[in-house]
Amino acid sequence: MLLRALRPFAQHPRVAQIVVALPPAVAGSPPEWLASLAGGRLHLVAGGATRSRSVAAALSALDGSCRIVLVHDAARPFVSAETIDRVIAAAEKGVGAVAAVPVYDTIKRSSENGRIVETVDRRSLWRAQTPQGFPREMLEAAYRKLKAPNGESDPSDDAQAVEQAGFEVVLVPDLTTNIKITTPEDFSLAEALARR
Repeated sequence: MLLRALRPFAQHPRVAQIVVALPPAVAGSPPEWLASLAGGRLHLVAGGATRSRSVAAALSALDGSCRIVLVHDAARPFVSAETIDRVIAAAEKGVGAVAAVPVYDTIKRSSENGRIVETVDRRSLWRAQTPQGFPREMLEAAYRKLKAPNGESDPSDDAQAVEQAGFEVVLVPDLTTNIKITTPEDFSLAEALARR
């Protein structure tokens, strides 16, 4: 899954460097297939206990000339080159950019016992995906604020960290096939997508 998630970035003409944050034990002794790819444009680093710490570790490993940073989940192996293009283009305008799709399902808010309390208006709701792109200085500033004594709790994604730091973040339309694989059912869907 990691290899498939890496390929669109490795093949993209505008991506100059790729940093993969891994669990420390794996980063110290990566599997042969991954170790053989490391070097040149691909770097492996030890991640942290949280998403934000892993992203911060990857950020610190980037070359100083890097001005636009994309953050992508290895659990999303079907990102398109067009989505990468759109996220880069938005970030180059000086804002954060989140690949996202509109919410099509009816959304219900419930009480603790499962009783429906409200049907939520979905017209302005989007599902955040990755990649998420940012001017490097913006993302680094957001992560410095996270480390501040009165900083917010660990964000669920990088866009939230950037939003909490007071920067503008925009939505970039993505494809529904850029799925996140988290459940056994997702693997079945991924296998079908991979066969296409």
